[in-house]
This record gives sequence, structure tokens and C-alpha cells, in this order.
Amino acid sequence: MQTQISADRTSCIRERARALGFDLCGVVHVEEFGELAHLPEWLAQGYAGEMNYLRDPRRADPRLVLEGACSLIVVALNFNSDKPYSTELASGADDESPHGWISRYAWGDDYHEVLREKLNALVAEMRAEIAEPFEARVYVDTGPIIERVAAKHAGLGWLAKNTCLINQQLGSWLFLGVIVTTLELEPSLAPSGEIGGMTPPRDLCGSCTRCLDACPTQAFPEPYVLDARLCISYLTIELRGPIPEELRPQMGRAVIGCDICQDVCPWNRKAPVTALAAFQPRQVDQNSLFAPSLEWLASLSQEQFSAIFRGSAAKRAKWRGLVRNACVALGNSHIQRGSPAYPRIIVLLDRLASSDDLLIADHARWALARLAAPR
Repeated sequence: MQTQISADRTSCIRERARALGFDLCGVVHVEEFGELAHLPEWLAQGYAGEMNYLRDPRRADPRLVLEGACSLIVVALNFNSDKPYSTELASGADDESPHGWISRYAWGDDYHEVLREKLNALVAEMRAEIAEPFEARVYVDTGPIIERVAAKHAGLGWLAKNTCLINQQLGSWLFLGVIVTTLELEPSLAPSGEIGGMTPPRDLCGSCTRCLDACPTQAFPEPYVLDARLCISYLTIELRGPIPEELRPQMGRAVIGCDICQDVCPWNRKAPVTALAAFQPRQVDQNSLFAPSLEWLASLSQEQFSAIFRGSAAKRAKWRGLVRNACVALGNSHIQRGSPAYPRIIVLLDRLASSDDLLIADHARWALARLAAPR
């Protein structure tokens, strides 16, 4: 009887999740997932860099997150906007003004808030439907749950060689969210041999290594392992200090995050496009967060940054981080000395090189030296 009740609840929750706009929803029992056993070794290698929050002991066992937790409800939301990939944009000379790259996930509204609102609505509907008292805690990439591992075990996809979750129909442009609950729910994936359950997604990466080969900084020491210290997303967002000089030339025009390993993935070539307005690129006056002007980004004040990126996931990089990154991207631009933009950029970088902020000044001087060097 209890098994049927759990199965009915799982079915109802998945239906309500789809009605709320989630593209995928799965359920898994709270347990120590096999992938998490490798976390201490990964941390010991120093691959987490300065992301000390990854050392939270609760990450190694989801059962430590909520007392009495029984189940994880995992959801996914497609954020693939109808815009070219970073690898499809021209990388040559840009005579008018060089443009940078902000990762696809940060073009629109802050996904943490978008998903959290939907997840809270799902919990509210669960409370209205289920008389039994229960506890539930919502996480969207800010708690101690490693969502992509939970998503794999809930049947939403497989963990790829670039460590992203890939769904065979939707690709990897997916925001993930989790509800940890004390409710006993039937898992989406039935035990092996049991009729009626979903078939666990197979790893369909095969022999493909496009994501690993395309990484400019070679951030994958081996398939399925990421050294975050070399990842452009880490360098532009999580790293607060100077970007190592030997990595700056490989960063290209990235200013917030990096999409290259997903851009080249064959599973994303036919990924459906989202219709959600929240994830479309923001327009700010004459500027867009899709391939924005590097001059515009590098010249932003703290106040302008706060206003433009309010309610945006890009704000995590902070103002000085964004200006630092824009300086590196300007240094990597192919702006020609005879172009109209060249003298403007030199004046801008000269001003930043005199900044009281030593981090910004250092990266502006590096960019000036790079633009002055023979090509």
C-alpha cells in the first residue's frame, strides 16, 4: 500500500513540475552516490582552486543536508537561447569595437531566482496535495547538493566527459534544481529488472573528445575530470585575484564564463530552443549581453555595473572582476592600429592602468603591452 502511495506521489509531482514549466523532473532516494566517493580525492588534488565551499562535508552525503531526508526531487529547465554559439562568432579583426563573450547562462535573469520561484511553487502544491506533514528544502546551485550527480541518478541524463549533465533530447543547456524532502517517494528509475521503471540513461559520449580537445586552457586532465583552476569559467567568475599570466592569452574574449566545451558538443547541435523570456539576452540601451562591446564593459563604473547586472547571475563576478576580465579580452582582441577603435581603447586601458585598484591596473597594463606587441 505504501509503495503505491509513494508511486502515486512521484507521478503527481512529476506532472505538477511539467505544468510549472520544468522540462524534466525525476526522483531518487537520498543516498551516498558513487560519484561522490571521488570528491575527497578531487579536492586533495587542488582542483577546486579557491572554491572552499566545495569542501562542505555535506556534499559527500546528501543525507546530511536535512534530518530525516528520504528523497531528492530533481528538475531541469532548458535555457538554450536562439543565438549563435561562441565558436560560431568571427574571431578576426573588429574595426568598430571588439566584442566579448558572456556565457549563455548569464544572458538573462538570474537562474537561481527563476528556478527557486518555480521550486517553491512546486513545494506549495505538494503541501496542498499531501496531508502527511513533511519537510522540504529547495536548492538551486547554492547549497551542498551536487545537482548534476543527483540528476543522473534521477534519470535526467548522463555525466559527460566535460562533467556536464547531458540529456539525449535536450542536450546540456540545462539549469538544475533540487528539493530535498522527508517524504518517501518512488524513485524514477526502478531497480534493474523491475517492470515500469525508466531505463537509466547510458553514457553516449562514446569515443568523442571534442569538448576536451576544444578547451583553450586544457582544463581536463582526463575525461570526466575538471581542473577548475584552469577553467575559463572559474578564472572569470570564481577567482578573485590576478589571473595567471600564462593563461590570459588562451582566454580569448571571455568575460563571464565559457561555453566552448558545450558549444562543440554534438548533442547540443539539435538542442531545442527555450521560449522563456527570462533567459533571452538583456538589452541595456544600445548594448546587449550577447557578445557585448568590450569598451562598454571595461568602462562601467561600480554603480553602472550594479544597475545593469541587478537580478543577473553575472553579478557573481563582481565589478572589479568584470573590468579585469574585459581588460584581458581587450588584450586578446585583434584590433588593428589603424582602426577607429584602437586609439579609444588605448586611452581607456591607459586610464585603467592608473587605477587605484591594483588588480584592474595590472590587467590593463598587460592588455596595453599585448596590443603594442607585434602580431
